Amino acid sequence: MADKTPLEQRQSFRMPDPTLVTRTMAEVAERGQRIVTDFLKRQSEQGSGGGGALDPLNIGGAFLEMTTRLMSDPARLVQAQIGFWQDYLTLWQNTARRMLGEPAAPVINEDPRDRRFKDEAWRENEVFDFIRQSYLLSARFFQNVVSGTEGLDAKTAQKVDFYTRQFVDAMSPSNFLLTNPEVLRKTAETGGENLLKGLSHLLADLERGKGQLRIRMTDDSKFKVGENIAVTPGKVIYQNDLMQLIQYNPTTETVLKRPLVIFPPWINKFYILDLRPRNSFVRWATEQGHTVFVVSWVNPDATLAEKGFDDYMTEGVYAALDAIERATGEREVNAIGYCLGGTLLATTLAHMAAKRDTRVTSATFFVTMTDFEEAGELSVFIDEEQLRALEDKMQKRGFLEGAEMATTFNMLRANDLIWSFVVNNYLLGQEPFPFDLLYWNDDSTRMPARMHSFYLRRMYQQNDLVKPGAIELLGVKIDLRKIKVPSYFISTREDHIAPWKSTYRATQILSGPIRFVLAASGHIAGVVNPPESGKYSHWVNEALPPEPEEWFRGATELAGSWWPDWHRWVTSHAGGAERVPARIPGSGGLPALEDAPGSYVKVMATD
Repeated sequence: MADKTPLEQRQSFRMPDPTLVTRTMAEVAERGQRIVTDFLKRQSEQGSGGGGALDPLNIGGAFLEMTTRLMSDPARLVQAQIGFWQDYLTLWQNTARRMLGEPAAPVINEDPRDRRFKDEAWRENEVFDFIRQSYLLSARFFQNVVSGTEGLDAKTAQKVDFYTRQFVDAMSPSNFLLTNPEVLRKTAETGGENLLKGLSHLLADLERGKGQLRIRMTDDSKFKVGENIAVTPGKVIYQNDLMQLIQYNPTTETVLKRPLVIFPPWINKFYILDLRPRNSFVRWATEQGHTVFVVSWVNPDATLAEKGFDDYMTEGVYAALDAIERATGEREVNAIGYCLGGTLLATTLAHMAAKRDTRVTSATFFVTMTDFEEAGELSVFIDEEQLRALEDKMQKRGFLEGAEMATTFNMLRANDLIWSFVVNNYLLGQEPFPFDLLYWNDDSTRMPARMHSFYLRRMYQQNDLVKPGAIELLGVKIDLRKIKVPSYFISTREDHIAPWKSTYRATQILSGPIRFVLAASGHIAGVVNPPESGKYSHWVNEALPPEPEEWFRGATELAGSWWPDWHRWVTSHAGGAERVPARIPGSGGLPALEDAPGSYVKVMATD
């Protein structure tokens, strides 16, 4: 545009359609008034909340302590400021040289995995390059000062570091109209229609969240559970208040004699393991000859407020084992627990060991924590003040809202799961891309009040599960050291929810033979990684030294999915490879109730 006359420049900038502007602003006024009215009405009905309502995340105290400690050592702060200004001066000088046509090396670059600055204008244009580097220098300064504060206890330091990064991520120039070259270019090309569309998207998300922002991550109109996701054929053969048990159709003439039962987390829905045929662990396992059963947990409402962890054990694991024996005639099973489902499985195995119940002959744990001493960044949300505030909310409603849990998890990867959608949906005015994984991520579940309070306090806050006898369920003191069944642990190297070094601790607790495997990628992608994808590697090591770093140093990296390694392991135990004629769901001791994926999974948190 630099070679064009002012008239040509004005002509090249499209003006928005007046009709579109008028219609959009009328919608804004009408919808905005309704959103604000509804929001204020709910706040009035809920009351002030008392106590810590002004600081429900208990951030203020942590930052006050950090500031006090920081001011006690002014020399270190001055030194950090001097270094920051020296880098800033160098950036000014380099930018001036670039404007004069001279080359200049960048003072700082973003992480290669950081997609916020992928547009070439961030480097090719001197002004945007200055904005980018200025932000990166400021972000580094903030984080270095905070992380270097001495004298803070570990919990306070972690909280301060986490929320500093939240602030730094929110202030990225990529998140603002006037400092994002891609957004400016789109605004010029469309005459500002992208911003009008973005405003409409913003209002729709506020309406969807009933006054609170609930960002739409995918085009959910493109997906329907049971039609194009969660489509592996099967039948619901049993149900109770907490779960439906699905048995899947065989795809081989003979099947492994020992059935396979999967206990997914009830923080999310089970169909992460059955998204599409190409990446469905359920489909793949049936093709290997397993008779696959999956527990589909209910999406609880206030009527289930008093369901506890012990209920999930009796009405979940024990009920599933009883039903599988009735359906197949087989007493022994191979069991898988995913995340919280794995924590439940480990707890139940300890309970079974005390009762001499040997029905589970092998246990597989997907990204499962049993020792919560170092629980990663989720610990930021676990302190007495926050727990009391959360319990107060759950007491009034009977459950934890699914959206609240989803927001917590999204904050762990804010740039990917929050700010990228702010830019795409609101600034660029684009529709979110249809993505099955993000549809599942947005299909949140509620948590019963009694269960969730127990889980957060006894496991995350007090780490009682790892202490022999500290937790008692149904008259049995839980001791994980009594678990002697063969166990397979799959963890993922970039897991933000269940850090692999924490999950590794189970190898030093359980008493049976253990195989630990580490997959590349994160909590979901590292687990849902079919062999056909050719993605990601995994590490194996037959030894189980006390420290995870030592295990990794001695591990061998292998290309591709860990699924075949698991299948070889689960069939290698006594009788594990024995086969019988294929079992048809509903033809055994339990009749079919309805087609998979069942009705429980279709209940949404917004219903």
